[in-house]
Amino acid sequence: MSVSVPLRLRPLEIGDLLDETFRMYRRHFLLFAAIAVILAIPSAALYGLALAWFSTGLQAASDTSSFGPVLGFMGAIGAAGLVSFVFLPFSHSAIIYAACESAIGRPVTAGGVLMGVLRRYFPLLGYWVLFNTLTAEIAVLLCIAPFILWIWAFVMWVAVVPAMFVENIGLGAAFGRSRQLVQGRWRRTFLILFLTYVLYFVLSIALGGFINIAQGLLELVVSQFIASAIALTSSQVIAALLAPVAQIVFVLIYFDLRVRREALDLFQMASRLSSAQAAT
Repeated sequence: MSVSVPLRLRPLEIGDLLDETFRMYRRHFLLFAAIAVILAIPSAALYGLALAWFSTGLQAASDTSSFGPVLGFMGAIGAAGLVSFVFLPFSHSAIIYAACESAIGRPVTAGGVLMGVLRRYFPLLGYWVLFNTLTAEIAVLLCIAPFILWIWAFVMWVAVVPAMFVENIGLGAAFGRSRQLVQGRWRRTFLILFLTYVLYFVLSIALGGFINIAQGLLELVVSQFIASAIALTSSQVIAALLAPVAQIVFVLIYFDLRVRREALDLFQMASRLSSAQAAT
Protein backbone atom coordinates (compact mmCIF):
# COMPACT_ATOMS: atom_id res chain seq x y z
CA MET A 1 0.00 0.00 0.00
CA SER A 2 1.18 3.53 -0.81
CA VAL A 3 -0.22 6.71 0.72
CA SER A 4 -1.18 9.01 -2.13
CA VAL A 5 -0.73 12.75 -2.40
CA PRO A 6 -3.32 14.41 -4.69
CA LEU A 7 -1.80 15.78 -7.86
CA ARG A 8 -1.50 19.57 -7.73
CA LEU A 9 -3.32 20.39 -10.95
CA ARG A 10 -1.76 23.11 -13.06
CA PRO A 11 -0.70 23.59 -16.69
CA LEU A 12 2.51 21.56 -17.03
CA GLU A 13 5.31 22.43 -19.37
CA ILE A 14 7.12 19.48 -20.92
CA GLY A 15 9.99 19.62 -18.42
CA ASP A 16 7.57 19.91 -15.49
CA LEU A 17 5.57 16.95 -16.76
CA LEU A 18 8.63 14.70 -16.96
CA ASP A 19 9.78 15.91 -13.54
CA GLU A 20 6.36 15.13 -12.06
CA THR A 21 6.53 11.68 -13.68
CA PHE A 22 9.71 10.72 -11.84
CA ARG A 23 8.43 12.32 -8.63
CA MET A 24 5.33 10.13 -8.69
CA TYR A 25 7.40 7.04 -9.57
CA ARG A 26 9.76 7.74 -6.66
CA ARG A 27 6.86 8.24 -4.27
CA HIS A 28 5.34 4.84 -5.10
CA PHE A 29 8.50 3.08 -6.31
CA LEU A 30 8.18 -0.06 -4.19
CA LEU A 31 4.54 -0.63 -5.17
CA PHE A 32 4.94 0.30 -8.84
CA ALA A 33 8.15 -1.72 -9.22
CA ALA A 34 6.68 -4.74 -7.43
CA ILE A 35 3.58 -4.76 -9.65
CA ALA A 36 5.61 -4.32 -12.84
CA VAL A 37 8.18 -7.00 -11.98
CA ILE A 38 5.67 -9.57 -10.71
CA LEU A 39 3.61 -9.21 -13.89
CA ALA A 40 6.75 -9.50 -16.05
CA ILE A 41 8.31 -12.54 -14.37
CA PRO A 42 6.27 -15.36 -16.05
CA SER A 43 6.75 -14.24 -19.65
CA ALA A 44 10.30 -13.04 -18.93
CA ALA A 45 11.30 -16.46 -17.63
CA LEU A 46 9.76 -18.23 -20.64
CA TYR A 47 11.33 -15.86 -23.17
CA GLY A 48 14.68 -16.19 -21.43
CA LEU A 49 14.44 -19.96 -21.55
CA ALA A 50 13.43 -19.98 -25.21
CA LEU A 51 16.13 -17.61 -26.42
CA ALA A 52 18.83 -19.24 -24.32
CA TRP A 53 17.76 -22.60 -25.73
CA PHE A 54 18.03 -21.17 -29.22
CA SER A 55 21.52 -19.76 -28.66
CA THR A 56 22.99 -22.87 -27.06
CA GLY A 57 20.89 -26.05 -27.33
CA LEU A 58 20.16 -25.61 -31.03
CA GLN A 59 23.83 -25.05 -31.84
CA ALA A 60 24.83 -28.13 -29.87
CA ALA A 61 22.44 -30.27 -31.92
CA SER A 62 23.23 -28.68 -35.30
CA ASP A 63 25.05 -31.77 -36.58
CA THR A 64 22.27 -34.21 -35.66
CA SER A 65 18.79 -34.82 -36.97
CA SER A 66 17.12 -34.30 -33.58
CA PHE A 67 14.27 -31.79 -33.49
CA GLY A 68 14.21 -31.65 -29.68
CA PRO A 69 15.82 -28.21 -29.35
CA VAL A 70 13.61 -26.78 -32.09
CA LEU A 71 10.43 -28.11 -30.50
CA GLY A 72 11.52 -26.89 -27.07
CA PHE A 73 12.29 -23.45 -28.46
CA MET A 74 8.95 -23.18 -30.27
CA GLY A 75 7.05 -24.43 -27.22
CA ALA A 76 8.70 -21.91 -24.91
CA ILE A 77 8.09 -19.05 -27.37
CA GLY A 78 4.44 -20.06 -27.76
CA ALA A 79 3.93 -20.29 -23.99
CA ALA A 80 5.62 -16.92 -23.46
CA GLY A 81 3.44 -15.30 -26.13
CA LEU A 82 0.28 -16.73 -24.59
CA VAL A 83 1.24 -15.55 -21.10
CA SER A 84 2.09 -12.08 -22.45
CA PHE A 85 -1.28 -11.91 -24.22
CA VAL A 86 -3.25 -12.93 -21.11
CA PHE A 87 -1.32 -10.47 -18.92
CA LEU A 88 -1.50 -7.63 -21.47
CA PRO A 89 -4.21 -5.56 -19.69
CA PHE A 90 -2.39 -5.89 -16.36
CA SER A 91 1.13 -5.22 -17.62
CA HIS A 92 0.03 -2.14 -19.62
CA SER A 93 -2.74 -0.73 -17.41
CA ALA A 94 -1.99 -1.60 -13.78
CA ILE A 95 0.44 1.29 -13.31
CA ILE A 96 -1.93 3.65 -15.15
CA TYR A 97 -4.70 2.74 -12.71
CA ALA A 98 -2.36 3.20 -9.74
CA ALA A 99 -1.17 6.58 -11.05
CA CYS A 100 -4.78 7.71 -11.57
CA GLU A 101 -5.69 6.73 -8.01
CA SER A 102 -2.60 8.52 -6.70
CA ALA A 103 -3.38 11.67 -8.69
CA ILE A 104 -6.93 11.73 -7.31
CA GLY A 105 -5.59 11.26 -3.78
CA ARG A 106 -6.84 7.77 -2.99
CA PRO A 107 -4.68 5.15 -1.23
CA VAL A 108 -3.05 2.82 -3.73
CA THR A 109 -2.92 -0.89 -2.88
CA ALA A 110 -1.76 -3.84 -4.97
CA GLY A 111 -5.10 -5.61 -4.53
CA GLY A 112 -7.05 -2.49 -5.48
CA VAL A 113 -4.93 -2.04 -8.60
CA LEU A 114 -5.42 -5.61 -9.78
CA MET A 115 -9.18 -5.51 -9.12
CA GLY A 116 -9.48 -2.14 -10.88
CA VAL A 117 -7.88 -3.58 -14.01
CA LEU A 118 -9.77 -6.87 -13.77
CA ARG A 119 -13.12 -5.04 -13.84
CA ARG A 120 -12.24 -3.69 -17.30
CA TYR A 121 -10.14 -6.62 -18.48
CA PHE A 122 -11.68 -7.22 -21.93
CA PRO A 123 -11.97 -3.56 -23.05
CA LEU A 124 -8.35 -3.02 -22.00
CA LEU A 125 -7.27 -6.20 -23.79
CA GLY A 126 -8.92 -5.01 -27.01
CA TYR A 127 -7.36 -1.54 -26.72
CA TRP A 128 -3.81 -2.75 -26.16
CA VAL A 129 -3.98 -5.48 -28.78
CA LEU A 130 -5.13 -2.85 -31.27
CA PHE A 131 -2.55 -0.16 -30.51
CA ASN A 132 0.39 -1.89 -28.87
CA THR A 133 0.89 -5.07 -30.89
CA LEU A 134 -0.99 -5.98 -34.05
CA THR A 135 -1.60 -2.54 -35.55
CA ALA A 136 1.97 -1.32 -35.07
CA GLU A 137 3.57 -4.48 -36.46
CA ILE A 138 1.28 -4.67 -39.50
CA ALA A 139 1.80 -0.98 -40.25
CA VAL A 140 5.59 -1.31 -40.15
CA LEU A 141 5.49 -4.34 -42.45
CA LEU A 142 3.20 -2.70 -45.00
CA CYS A 143 4.63 0.75 -45.64
CA ILE A 144 5.34 4.11 -44.05
CA ALA A 145 1.89 5.66 -44.59
CA PRO A 146 -0.05 3.22 -42.36
CA PHE A 147 2.65 3.56 -39.69
CA ILE A 148 2.23 7.34 -39.69
CA LEU A 149 -1.53 6.85 -39.46
CA TRP A 150 -1.00 4.53 -36.47
CA ILE A 151 1.15 7.18 -34.75
CA TRP A 152 -1.54 9.79 -35.33
CA ALA A 153 -4.23 7.49 -33.88
CA PHE A 154 -2.13 6.45 -30.89
CA VAL A 155 -1.44 10.08 -29.94
CA MET A 156 -5.07 11.03 -30.50
CA TRP A 157 -6.26 8.22 -28.21
CA VAL A 158 -3.46 8.28 -25.64
CA ALA A 159 -5.88 9.35 -22.89
CA VAL A 160 -8.32 6.48 -23.43
CA VAL A 161 -7.21 4.31 -20.49
CA PRO A 162 -6.89 7.18 -17.94
CA ALA A 163 -10.33 8.44 -18.99
CA MET A 164 -11.83 4.98 -18.45
CA PHE A 165 -10.40 4.79 -14.93
CA VAL A 166 -10.92 8.38 -13.75
CA GLU A 167 -14.30 9.10 -15.34
CA ASN A 168 -15.65 5.53 -15.09
CA ILE A 169 -16.75 5.35 -18.73
CA GLY A 170 -16.73 2.59 -21.32
CA LEU A 171 -14.21 2.00 -24.07
CA GLY A 172 -16.25 3.64 -26.83
CA ALA A 173 -16.91 6.77 -24.78
CA ALA A 174 -13.24 6.87 -23.74
CA PHE A 175 -12.15 6.97 -27.41
CA GLY A 176 -14.35 10.01 -28.00
CA ARG A 177 -13.25 11.61 -24.74
CA SER A 178 -9.55 11.24 -25.57
CA ARG A 179 -10.02 12.65 -29.04
CA GLN A 180 -11.88 15.62 -27.58
CA LEU A 181 -9.05 16.35 -25.14
CA VAL A 182 -6.16 15.92 -27.61
CA GLN A 183 -7.81 17.79 -30.49
CA GLY A 184 -5.94 21.03 -31.11
CA ARG A 185 -2.98 19.89 -28.99
CA TRP A 186 -1.84 16.87 -31.03
CA ARG A 187 1.65 18.18 -31.83
CA ARG A 188 2.41 19.04 -28.21
CA THR A 189 1.16 15.63 -27.04
CA PHE A 190 3.24 13.92 -29.72
CA LEU A 191 6.35 15.82 -28.62
CA ILE A 192 5.85 14.74 -25.00
CA LEU A 193 5.43 11.10 -26.00
CA PHE A 194 8.39 11.28 -28.38
CA LEU A 195 10.71 12.65 -25.67
CA THR A 196 9.42 10.06 -23.21
CA TYR A 197 10.21 7.17 -25.52
CA VAL A 198 13.61 8.63 -26.42
CA LEU A 199 14.40 8.74 -22.70
CA TYR A 200 13.09 5.19 -22.33
CA PHE A 201 15.31 3.84 -25.12
CA VAL A 202 18.40 5.67 -23.83
CA LEU A 203 17.91 4.12 -20.39
CA SER A 204 17.23 0.72 -21.97
CA ILE A 205 20.43 0.86 -24.03
CA ALA A 206 22.49 1.94 -21.02
CA LEU A 207 21.13 -0.82 -18.79
CA GLY A 208 21.41 -3.33 -21.63
CA GLY A 209 25.13 -2.59 -21.82
CA PHE A 210 25.55 -3.49 -18.16
CA ILE A 211 23.60 -6.72 -18.73
CA ASN A 212 25.91 -7.70 -21.62
CA ILE A 213 28.96 -7.09 -19.45
CA ALA A 214 27.43 -9.14 -16.63
CA GLN A 215 26.61 -11.95 -19.07
CA GLY A 216 30.23 -12.08 -20.22
CA LEU A 217 31.40 -12.34 -16.62
CA LEU A 218 28.82 -15.02 -15.81
CA GLU A 219 30.00 -17.18 -18.70
CA LEU A 220 33.37 -17.43 -16.94
CA VAL A 221 31.84 -19.29 -14.00
CA VAL A 222 28.63 -20.91 -15.34
CA SER A 223 27.53 -22.50 -18.60
CA GLN A 224 26.57 -20.37 -21.59
CA PHE A 225 22.99 -21.65 -21.35
CA ILE A 226 22.56 -20.43 -17.76
CA ALA A 227 24.30 -17.12 -18.42
CA SER A 228 22.11 -16.43 -21.49
CA ALA A 229 18.92 -17.32 -19.60
CA ILE A 230 19.83 -15.04 -16.68
CA ALA A 231 20.79 -12.16 -18.97
CA LEU A 232 17.65 -12.36 -21.11
CA THR A 233 15.37 -12.70 -18.09
CA SER A 234 17.08 -9.71 -16.49
CA SER A 235 16.48 -7.68 -19.65
CA GLN A 236 12.74 -8.40 -19.45
CA VAL A 237 12.64 -7.43 -15.77
CA ILE A 238 14.51 -4.17 -16.40
CA ALA A 239 12.11 -3.36 -19.24
CA ALA A 240 9.27 -3.89 -16.76
CA LEU A 241 10.89 -1.45 -14.31
CA LEU A 242 11.16 1.20 -17.03
CA ALA A 243 7.61 0.70 -18.34
CA PRO A 244 5.91 2.68 -15.50
CA VAL A 245 7.62 5.85 -16.74
CA ALA A 246 5.58 5.87 -19.97
CA GLN A 247 2.38 4.78 -18.19
CA ILE A 248 2.64 7.61 -15.65
CA VAL A 249 3.21 10.05 -18.52
CA PHE A 250 -0.11 8.93 -20.08
CA VAL A 251 -1.90 9.83 -16.84
CA LEU A 252 -0.21 13.21 -16.48
CA ILE A 253 -0.97 14.04 -20.13
CA TYR A 254 -4.63 13.27 -19.44
CA PHE A 255 -4.80 15.58 -16.41
CA ASP A 256 -2.77 18.30 -18.16
CA LEU A 257 -5.16 18.24 -21.13
CA ARG A 258 -8.14 18.52 -18.79
CA VAL A 259 -6.52 21.47 -17.03
CA ARG A 260 -5.86 23.27 -20.31
CA ARG A 261 -9.23 22.51 -21.88
CA GLU A 262 -11.59 22.42 -18.88
CA ALA A 263 -9.74 24.45 -16.22
CA LEU A 264 -9.76 21.42 -13.94
CA ASP A 265 -7.24 23.11 -11.66
CA LEU A 266 -9.78 25.83 -10.84
CA PHE A 267 -12.37 23.22 -9.88
CA GLN A 268 -9.80 21.57 -7.61
CA MET A 269 -8.99 24.91 -5.97
CA ALA A 270 -12.67 25.71 -5.45
CA SER A 271 -13.26 22.27 -3.92
CA ARG A 272 -10.41 22.73 -1.48
CA LEU A 273 -11.65 26.18 -0.46
CA SER A 274 -15.19 24.91 0.12
CA SER A 275 -13.87 21.98 2.14
CA ALA A 276 -11.77 24.30 4.29
CA GLN A 277 -14.75 26.62 4.92
CA ALA A 278 -16.98 23.66 5.82
CA ALA A 279 -14.38 22.39 8.27
CA THR A 280 -14.12 25.84 9.83
